[in-house]
Amino acid sequence: MGQIFEGAMSGAGLKIAIVATRWNEFIVERLTAGAKTALVQHGVNEDAIDVAMAPGAYEVPFVARKLAATGRYHGVVALGCVIRGATPHFDYVAGEAASGVAAAARDTGVPISFGVLTVDTIEQAIERAGTKAGNKGCEAALALIETITLCRSIDRSTEEA
Repeated sequence: MGQIFEGAMSGAGLKIAIVATRWNEFIVERLTAGAKTALVQHGVNEDAIDVAMAPGAYEVPFVARKLAATGRYHGVVALGCVIRGATPHFDYVAGEAASGVAAAARDTGVPISFGVLTVDTIEQAIERAGTKAGNKGCEAALALIETITLCRSIDRSTEEA
């Protein structure tokens, strides 16, 4: 059997950027607080967490790419909240946010986790920002730590080969 690569849940020594939206800020500030708390609880120094405020979810991929391209961060957490309305605006913004963040990570080679809520109602957003459904900002931050450490594990294996 070949190797199994896994990430660890230790963020010690990591420098992380968070890009969060001003739009739906009352939800996103909870996601951001959850992400920061999770990062610190898993060893990231509070001074090693920078936050950039994007106007809305549509702008998140551009800002995430910009942060990743600086070379100063081991990873980026993308946070926002898009709530479905009576127009097709939701479909365009949510889809572009998701595909844009994925493209930014792929193009820069820097892990970027996706914590942009795409929900039908404000109640669903509240549930995912720290009540019944947990805090998706926290989950995105933990996924980022695990992805960064997984990539390091793969890189070490390649260097040893």
